[in-house]
Amino acid sequence: MPETATEEREVAVADPGAAVTAEHRLRAHVEMLERRLRKRDEQRRAMLHIMGDLSEFNKRLANQRKAMLHVLADYEQDRRRLARQTERLDNSRRAVLHILQDSHKDTLRLEASRKAMIHIMGDLRETTAEMRRREQELRDKQEQLVQAGKLATLGELTTGVAHELNNPLNNIGLFVGNAVDLIELAGTEKGQIVRELGHAMQQVSKATQIISHLRTFGRAAPASREAISLRQVIERALSLMQEQLRLREIEVTVDLGPVEPVVLGNAIQLEQVFINLLTNARDAVAGSRRKTIWISGSARSGVVEVAFADTGPGIPAGLERRIFDPFFTTKDVGKGTGLGLSITYGIIKEHGGTISVVSPPGEGATFLIHLPPAPAAAQETSP
Repeated sequence: MPETATEEREVAVADPGAAVTAEHRLRAHVEMLERRLRKRDEQRRAMLHIMGDLSEFNKRLANQRKAMLHVLADYEQDRRRLARQTERLDNSRRAVLHILQDSHKDTLRLEASRKAMIHIMGDLRETTAEMRRREQELRDKQEQLVQAGKLATLGELTTGVAHELNNPLNNIGLFVGNAVDLIELAGTEKGQIVRELGHAMQQVSKATQIISHLRTFGRAAPASREAISLRQVIERALSLMQEQLRLREIEVTVDLGPVEPVVLGNAIQLEQVFINLLTNARDAVAGSRRKTIWISGSARSGVVEVAFADTGPGIPAGLERRIFDPFFTTKDVGKGTGLGLSITYGIIKEHGGTISVVSPPGEGATFLIHLPPAPAAAQETSP
């Protein structure tokens, strides 16, 4: 086979048949070359497509690598978060274990506290019962003390009351003697005898009232409360003290104002309060040139005030509070028990009131009593 086109042309000139054959071979060769070129073009285009696809794949691979890096970074972050969460979970688990242990200890302590509380409640019930028993004993002792103070007051009033009883008894004897003389004369009208006996009965009634008052004052006061007039209670106290006050030439002035002071209380106990204050005032003015006791009272909105003032030397400075202590007295030995003002303080306190003393130097002493007034409904039913 000719290797070049020149050789083929030379062969074609020498041999026309050979030229045709060579032309055919040349065309075939050209066609083969064209086919090869087309194939190479196709291969080249395919290679270009492959290179493009490969570039695209590389891009996608780069993006996937970047995404994988992001995923790995996120995974690392998630792993760290998971590690931290695991650590926190472990800490929480340990904390829960501690809490459960503490809860168990607290439960044990609570059980012990509950048992202790049961014992404490038992002790408290026993203590409460003991306190009630002691409170009742104290109340009984106070009542006995009040009664003892009342009896002591009655002992001090004996002289005056005996003298007060002596007058009606003498009068009774006189009137009865007159009636006997008139009967013996047998010529006198019966009317005069009846009048003499009537006078005697009046004196008997007076003596009976005095004795009844003493018996009423001397008996134990009931615990009841009712609306009482302070004017009546003060007058009853003065009726027991008037003979002693008259014998000592003590002037008593009473001014309770235009409004009737009415309180809710116990008449016998308040009478003992006023007798105690009158007794103190009586002893206080014993050495004074002017012997006067003032009793004043007023009923204002929400309070009833009663004041006992005297012209005595007054209370020594610094003793205004101590005079209400039991067994404390400023009198000489044998002249006072120190219970009067203490009992007075206790009675006023039980009535929901207050008592205080004002004693300017050299101006005597004034005892101020404040008591709550009786309700309007109770005042309407008061005697």
